[in-house]
Formats: sequence, structure tokens, C-alpha cells
Amino acid sequence: MDFELLTIQDCPHGSAARELFSQALELDGADPALIAVREIMTDQEATVSGFHGSPTFTLDGVDLFPSTAEPAMTCRVYPTVGGLSGLPSLEALRQAIQARLAG
Repeated sequence: MDFELLTIQDCPHGSAARELFSQALELDGADPALIAVREIMTDQEATVSGFHGSPTFTLDGVDLFPSTAEPAMTCRVYPTVGGLSGLPSLEALRQAIQARLAG
């Protein structure tokens, strides 16, 4: 399993995203040390990576929160019960991981 967190430089949610991803993996019995963090530096890299904003959570190269938006060097928002947020909820991230692992 290849867990990767994709971010842009100076992402205001980068550190919190790393902590959230670590917590989700730990709760599901996976080693948080498996998370690789990669900074997307160019529009071309965003396109090639299918990067839809920072932060992006992936498992085996697949975005855990698929998006129809164009790849872009931008911040990303996630729907939560409290409205749009720069991070998904812990439960939503765990569900996305579990669904990907089951599929």
C-alpha cells in the first residue's frame, strides 16, 4: 500500500493534513510512517499527478476523494457537516481509506 499526501508550498492545511492522515491510518491498524508527503511544484506536475488541490490524500496513486475539477495548484476544500473545510473529517477520511482497501 502506498499512502501519499500531496500538497503545495505553504499549504495552510499541510501539517494538519499529515496529522489527520496519520491518525486515520493508525486507527485502522496501518503504520502512519508509510505516508509519503510530496509537494506539487508546477501546473504540469499537477496535471500529471491528477492533483485537484492541496491537500490531496491518495492510496496507491488514487485520490481518496475523487474530483471532477481540473487539476490545479490551489487549495482544496472538503464538504463536512459544518460546511466546506480545508480538511475532510476524520470519519470521512477513514471511510475513504476503508472503501479503497475493500475495492
